[in-house]
Amino acid sequence: MLLSPGRVDAPAAQRNYRWIARRPDHRARKAATSTVPAPLGPTPHYTEIPRWGLLDPPPAPARTPERPLWGLAASRDVLLVVTALAFLVAACAEYGRYLILLRNRTKLIPSWLLWISDMSVWVFGVIAPLCALATALALTGWLIETRKARFAAEGRRDPRRRWTLILGCLVPGVNLIWPGVFLTELLGPAPDPRAQRAVRIWWAAWAVSGLILVAATLWRDASTLQAEADGVSFTAFSDLCAAGFVVLTLWTVRLLEGRDLRGEPRSAHRWVMAADPAEVVIAPVQPGAPASGQDDSERADSAGTGENTQEEVVAK
Repeated sequence: MLLSPGRVDAPAAQRNYRWIARRPDHRARKAATSTVPAPLGPTPHYTEIPRWGLLDPPPAPARTPERPLWGLAASRDVLLVVTALAFLVAACAEYGRYLILLRNRTKLIPSWLLWISDMSVWVFGVIAPLCALATALALTGWLIETRKARFAAEGRRDPRRRWTLILGCLVPGVNLIWPGVFLTELLGPAPDPRAQRAVRIWWAAWAVSGLILVAATLWRDASTLQAEADGVSFTAFSDLCAAGFVVLTLWTVRLLEGRDLRGEPRSAHRWVMAADPAEVVIAPVQPGAPASGQDDSERADSAGTGENTQEEVVAK
């Protein structure tokens, strides 16, 4: 074995040799690998698309909390329209009966016409209040859910309990006062003037409608024929008032939602103050050249006396 020319105790950076560690059987292993190569075999591959990293499902949508009264409130607009039509038809039936009573003063009325009149008055006299009751339930559900969302947007809870809202809107007599209070609270501390005015109009119309309903109910107990006929006419008038109030209610709730009566988004109108133009629109008319017949002496006299030959033209 040849010795390295370097010093034995030289540091590792100055040595011209390095130590290599091998296994004792490295020569036999090298001869075996060079003489008998191992078969490579088939190329590794997947028999199907791997599912460990290629599946990327979209995130599941956030689950909205269940709102039990929202299903009833969703049918609010349909019930309002149906109720208005029911009261309108009930008013037509009452006016039809009133015309029959006027005709019956001088002539007999056929029995079939009386039967049609009685059935129409009775049927629509029942259908209209039932529709009004269903509409009141839907509006109460809408009020509860709208107040809940309104206060939740401010990070607060509705100070009114649910049963307080239900009883305040559905108990006769009490519901003439509290619905207006609940709607006023819904507007917030800085309400829109138009929405506030609409709520006040609706509140006053609601109170008047209650008084008209009480008067129409008491008038049905009249004893004389003329009073009964007047009661029929007043009942028809109360049905027309009820139909108009239902339309007013539909306009009010849609206005609170930022829509018009037809349900379209309400656009804001901006008024711009018009100012006078910075420049004169009609420029002053300059005088034309002097007539050819004017002699030089006249022009000289005018220039000497300092008379102004320009004429002012006023445009009207």
